[in-house]
Amino acid sequence: MDFSAREVLETIKMIETENLDIRTITLGISLRDCAGPSGAETRRRMYDKITRYARDLVKVAESIERDYGIPIINKRVSVTPIAIVAEASGERDLTPFAQTMDEAAEAVGVDFIGGFSALVHKGITPGDQALLDSIPSALAGTQRVCASVNVATTREGINMDAIREMGWTIKKTAELTKDRDAIGCAKLVVFANIPEDNPFMAGALHGIGQGDATVNIGVSGPGVVLKVISGLQSASFGELIDALKRTAFKITRVGELVAREAARRLSADMGIVDLSLAPTPKVGDSVADIIEAMGIDRCGAPGTTAALAILNDAVKKGGCMASSYVGGLSGAFIPVSEDAGMVDAVKAGALSIEKLEAMTSVCSVGLDMIAVPGDTSASTISGILADEIAIGVINCKTTAVRLIPVPGRSVGDVAQFGGLFGGAPIVRVSRFGCDAFVARKGRVPAPLQGIRN
Repeated sequence: MDFSAREVLETIKMIETENLDIRTITLGISLRDCAGPSGAETRRRMYDKITRYARDLVKVAESIERDYGIPIINKRVSVTPIAIVAEASGERDLTPFAQTMDEAAEAVGVDFIGGFSALVHKGITPGDQALLDSIPSALAGTQRVCASVNVATTREGINMDAIREMGWTIKKTAELTKDRDAIGCAKLVVFANIPEDNPFMAGALHGIGQGDATVNIGVSGPGVVLKVISGLQSASFGELIDALKRTAFKITRVGELVAREAARRLSADMGIVDLSLAPTPKVGDSVADIIEAMGIDRCGAPGTTAALAILNDAVKKGGCMASSYVGGLSGAFIPVSEDAGMVDAVKAGALSIEKLEAMTSVCSVGLDMIAVPGDTSASTISGILADEIAIGVINCKTTAVRLIPVPGRSVGDVAQFGGLFGGAPIVRVSRFGCDAFVARKGRVPAPLQGIRN
């Protein structure tokens, strides 16, 4: 793939003045061949394989940064869902598996490792149950481990038993990390239609349909998009969308270059380029600011969902023209704590959890990094999960929830998570409950649109 001189100059400008970066390079590693009847032996194999395959990941990323002048912010690893890898061991507490992941991540120098995960959209095996039971202690006792649970797909329906259990799991995780504003919950995502190749944490895992080692790249450019939109105040919708598509094309081309080069240097498969407008707490790196630049007084006001739909669709179209291997989540993220503009909108009263839920019907993920009062009940959390998961299942899209009930905090307080997680004001939730609904057992069958053979 060759770059023209003009593209090179445009890329340099985007990097220097508009916060363009490779948000993450994530090396997916299959641990299927590590499974064995002994937990100790399985963990030894896991550690050896992760450290062997990922030993040069940080070095390669840094060499690409030097050679091409493109910042690569995060270096990460994802692995086969641990519920699958650990099941044959018969162990009921899988916390030691998370500790092994944490130790391997530290040894190779990456910031996060994803894949302490279970796929329970149609049922829960003994290995899945062991992982679900271990999530709170695993996330409380590690620094780099991220967990995810897929509770629904459009094809299989919704596992309401798993959703009910995840409400309690989130509450327990919050309690075990209450001294850090429930940071454990920031590393836990509940999904519908989880992608196998997502490079972004906390939901990254190495799907069972992937190769032995695969490089997935996450590109992010809210600052670049904001600069373009800000210069088009009088443009028509058609002109606005064309500019968004062209910008997304340029950003994705950068990701394609890095993905191919990283795969070559690591002797791994090239997986996908995920073009996601993933914000950070940094001023000027906000999806909310983009929405407001499109003509919305404050993110959350009428028109916000339509503006986000336009943005998301244009980003996907531009990205798909730039690379044949666009995947992951690709679109616009709306994590509250990680987006300074979203935080301001919540504080101003313009953005509520109900409006955020509406926005998730057209964004690339879901209710993300939302802090709620610590006394929010487990059943209310499960109800919020069920609402969001239903949006994903009915609309044939990925949706996800990172909800953080912060012990001791109430509406008006601010929780601080640090780093890219940022901080978030506590969002009000409904005072009306759904205990009887959540208490029903069983699985919601697939919707009609899921029956497509």
